[in-house]
Amino acid sequence: MHRRNILWGAISALSAALAASRASAAAPPAKLKVVYHLNDLDRVSFVLGNIQNHLDGVGGPDHVTIALVVHGQALRAFHSASANPDLSRRVGQFSKAGLEFAACGNTMKSQNVTLKDLLPGFIAADKGGVVRIAELQSQGYLYLRP
Repeated sequence: MHRRNILWGAISALSAALAASRASAAAPPAKLKVVYHLNDLDRVSFVLGNIQNHLDGVGGPDHVTIALVVHGQALRAFHSASANPDLSRRVGQFSKAGLEFAACGNTMKSQNVTLKDLLPGFIAADKGGVVRIAELQSQGYLYLRP
């Protein structure tokens, strides 16, 4: 009688484990959240290219949530008065796709710019760019600094 109970317990445990693995396999993968960090002016095009490759690689913005936090000299590239047309187009496309563009409030002050001076789609990270990155990381965003 004792062996039968052990065997029955083992079969029950195995069945439960198989059912659980099937349930997790049927669940869609979690949508990744990624924050890109950009502060080098000479890396602006490279980082935007990385973001485009990321979107293409996962099948579009429905499959990933991306934020870009910009501070330091890199923010100069996003001043609407001086931004090149290709950069303006790309930022517009990314904004329409739901990407968050955050400008460091400290950098905005040091460059004497407001959100009106930046390309459309930016929000201000009033506490600072690095604080915004940390906030996003605390919300489960993965950090990338290409």
